[in-house]
Amino acid sequence: MIRRRPFTSLFLLLLLALLGWVWLERVNLQAFPDIIAAYTAKEYCSCRYVENNPAQYCRGYVKQYVPTSALIDTPERSEVTASGLGRTHTARWVGERQGCRLLL
Repeated sequence: MIRRRPFTSLFLLLLLALLGWVWLERVNLQAFPDIIAAYTAKEYCSCRYVENNPAQYCRGYVKQYVPTSALIDTPERSEVTASGLGRTHTARWVGERQGCRLLL
């Protein structure tokens, strides 16, 4: 079969290698959606409430290639909620010495 269809054989071999790699990295790949929302919430909170930058600047600062579906800034509570890839995370400014912390 390899002599008759070398490109098909190569494609199947590469597909098998890709599936093997996905299986080995399955735990890390499952954690990826959480990372997007958590990173956005934490970094926006730090930009906005620790460094005291304007909201528009911080939105540009946390913009990523993988888009977030929502970014809600609540200034009266110093809290930021970010959603992306089906996951939602919230970060709150704790204090001057502690900075921002992700809420569970």
